[in-house]
Amino acid sequence: MSSLPAKLSTWALNVSPSPTLAVDAKAKALQAAGEDVCGFAAGEPDFDTPQHIKDACAAALMSGKTKYAPTPGIEPLRAAIAGRYLAEYGLKVAPSQVIVSPGGKFSCYLGVLATCSPGDEVIVPAPFWVSYPEMVKLAGAVPKLVLADDRTGFKLTPAQLEGAITPRTRLLILNSPSNPTGAVYSREELVALVDVAVRHNLYILSDEMYEHLVYDGARPTCIATLSKEAEARTIVVAGFSKTYAMTGWRIGTTVAPAPIAKAISELQSQMSSNVTTFAQYGALAALTEKEKTAAALAQMLSAFDRRRKALHAALNGIPGISCLLAQGAFYLFPNISKFGLPDQTFCAQLLEKEKVAAVPGSAFGAEGYLRLSYATSDAIIEKGVTRLARFCQSL
Repeated sequence: MSSLPAKLSTWALNVSPSPTLAVDAKAKALQAAGEDVCGFAAGEPDFDTPQHIKDACAAALMSGKTKYAPTPGIEPLRAAIAGRYLAEYGLKVAPSQVIVSPGGKFSCYLGVLATCSPGDEVIVPAPFWVSYPEMVKLAGAVPKLVLADDRTGFKLTPAQLEGAITPRTRLLILNSPSNPTGAVYSREELVALVDVAVRHNLYILSDEMYEHLVYDGARPTCIATLSKEAEARTIVVAGFSKTYAMTGWRIGTTVAPAPIAKAISELQSQMSSNVTTFAQYGALAALTEKEKTAAALAQMLSAFDRRRKALHAALNGIPGISCLLAQGAFYLFPNISKFGLPDQTFCAQLLEKEKVAAVPGSAFGAEGYLRLSYATSDAIIEKGVTRLARFCQSL
């Protein structure tokens, strides 16, 4: 009996694997084989989850919080998230407008699914987080990439946005602070972009995952607070992974207008049900035990800021490299175009010859750059930059 070969779906054939995870996996494989690798690829704090958050999760687990929870999240957590937005931004939202999802990536995807139909266009400024174009394609929509390079501080301009809009445009994705560049839009810059979006009746997906990781007096702006029109069309995504070193917990959050929040909840009910129940009690502790949480965040921010400045200075000390100083997140995005190598070749040779793992800018829609994460130790940064300088000198 012959069998027909398996035929994969359009979605499976067209989706690309995450290049950031691929580079990190290769670096970890080399380390497991005994190689001394300096890893700058992972977008993950090198701190452990604060103890009081772990304790709250463990207590919930031991007390039997092991059953299904409401799809959009346990009520105390949704109320605490709504309270956070009121306290931090003055944004008044009902707990029913808050959805807790299994990771910020899934929160973003649900936001796209709730607002975009097959054939709709989604404007994605580049450099972009690697998953945005893929989740747009998985929704049957079309990503429209617009490059905003270091000449504009890696920020989309209103003129660029205006020029990218067509009658099929449905959604604009914005990410501030940015992964991969660390760029932070000012309030004035966001107001100008929102004005264009409102005029063309676009939804906005605002990925604010790194909102609390900012430096040099920069202040994050919640786009939904800019105007009533902005609030009515903005899907705000955030979460616990970066701010509280909870990447493996997979807890993302969405705050959205009531009809969109309802749609997201219904989509999630059919796709994943609820976030792990006892993990939500750890997230609740992150928001309610404020003094302990603030102390843990301050420790992380101090380390990230120190590393940011050290890595920035070291990179700009290497002939041929130029690098803007990021104001947020924990990445730098140096320009390596002067070496004349495709960035993928540059990164492959850097890993092979010097055992330094970096992600090529082309993975983020920006050829000629590298993404380096400084969510790693001071010792690895110092050693890695020395190796990078040696490699650049050999080109």
